[in-house]
Amino acid sequence: MILDACGTATGMGFVAVARVTDNRWITCASRDRVNFGLTPGDELDVASTICSEVRACRSSITISDVDDSEIYRDHPTPRQYGFKSYISVPIIKSDDSIWGTLCAIDPNPREIGSHAEQLFTIFARLIARELDRQDELTKGREELAEGRATLQTERDTARLREEFIAIVGHDLRNPIAAVTSGLRMIEKPDISPDRRAMLVFEMQRALTRASQIITNLMDFARGRLGAGIDVNAPAPIDLVPVFRDVIGEIEQIAGQPVLSSIDLPRALVADPQRLAQLLSNLLGNAVAHGAPNQPISVDIAERNGELVASVTNQGTPIPPEMHPSLFHPFSRNESNQKGLQGLGLGLYIASQIALAHGGRLDVSSSAEAGTTFTLHMPAKPA
Repeated sequence: MILDACGTATGMGFVAVARVTDNRWITCASRDRVNFGLTPGDELDVASTICSEVRACRSSITISDVDDSEIYRDHPTPRQYGFKSYISVPIIKSDDSIWGTLCAIDPNPREIGSHAEQLFTIFARLIARELDRQDELTKGREELAEGRATLQTERDTARLREEFIAIVGHDLRNPIAAVTSGLRMIEKPDISPDRRAMLVFEMQRALTRASQIITNLMDFARGRLGAGIDVNAPAPIDLVPVFRDVIGEIEQIAGQPVLSSIDLPRALVADPQRLAQLLSNLLGNAVAHGAPNQPISVDIAERNGELVASVTNQGTPIPPEMHPSLFHPFSRNESNQKGLQGLGLGLYIASQIALAHGGRLDVSSSAEAGTTFTLHMPAKPA
């Protein structure tokens, strides 16, 4: 309607709204009665247009007849585009930026009076106000979306904080209570040696669990503060005794047998403490979630230039839809019937240790083969 009104008021055959920047002239809308050939999306070389001058001077330019204009009689633009009459009014937004122009041309001279120029100016302001309104709507939608996202983040943070406190309280209270109770019972004079040995074993298992929780919490906090998982691997090291020690510790506290196979013929560059932590976390996860009457299998070997370490337990398989989130912090297998099994940091920390060594952790789970977590990392001998 604006383009039709401008064309009718001036008699000009081509009227357009153009987006004009320092380096582009783009047709946004057009009314073409003279086959000038520009449709929305078409572009002109901005340097070849008079609209670039309108943008520079921030005011209207009108030419009723190029041949009668001392300024534009020899100007290259009218000759290049074949017009005799011209009008262009800047579209200036509320932030005082020039968005583009409302312009018109015709191959014939057209009398452009003050009324027509005023009409173009009014319409240019109307277009500018509409652009401002669209900006406000877009900004409003973005602010609304940002507000909703912030609210959801706050809700998630509050929920996570409550879960975190509940799980930490649960996980640390239990081993502390076990040790306290064990010490109280050991002090009794009539306790048998077998009973004393069993209590010591239970306290050792409780302290191992508490130590693992605290280590994972410290690593998680360090990662959240930007430090990440630190790796200290200055030289090749024989990892076989490192892994055997971890397996031996877990065997002492596990209710199920642990079957292990280690085939590492040479020393490798790696952080022994971190890899021990990784294996301990994987074994701890297998003990917590595996079937108590079925063995846990550990297979560690160097294959095709990689250190490959897998831990397999039997029991209820992990649903495929849960696999992507297993290595996220605070991820826990809610389908497990043992209740709260921990902070859900063990697999996350293990995956970060693998990543720090240039490797990765994979998971596979089925009723037939059991659940297997596998480390793949480069086997660097030097």
